Amino acid sequence: MAKILTGVAFAVAIGSGACGPYSFSPGGASNFKTVAVPLFEDRTSEFGVKEQLTDAIIAQFTRDNTLKIADRRVAESALVGTLLKVEERAGAFTREESVQEIRVYVTVDLKYEDIKKRRAIWEEQMTQFGAYTPGGTGASDRNTAIKDAIDKIAQQVLNKTVAGW
Repeated sequence: MAKILTGVAFAVAIGSGACGPYSFSPGGASNFKTVAVPLFEDRTSEFGVKEQLTDAIIAQFTRDNTLKIADRRVAESALVGTLLKVEERAGAFTREESVQEIRVYVTVDLKYEDIKKRRAIWEEQMTQFGAYTPGGTGASDRNTAIKDAIDKIAQQVLNKTVAGW
């Protein structure tokens, strides 16, 4: 009987210790209710890409609704970023060694920060790509590839920011 009571007491002690608060989010990021997403800085010569990127990230946060978009003056957290480069590379070749697919890589530098404590929650450089077939309609294919890369970055940012909630 003493062994059973000791076993039960041990199980209760172990079980109750595991029920405390726990978060997968680094630095208690899950406590935030608002995020500011100012217009990205741009170190490229690409027209309109920083606006597309900023808008795509805001749209992801809005759809997800875990964090509300707010002005930086009242937000608890902020996602600041810099568009570093947009570059094209051949992605696939035909048997005749001509380019079959062009990939457009978009690279950004990002920092998600706690505004009140003035510290970074996470910082990362992200690169994603979209692809198009050369010889198509030209700029519109390239623009679609850029949009695809931006959409992937926006999803990656959302996942990294609200993971573990």
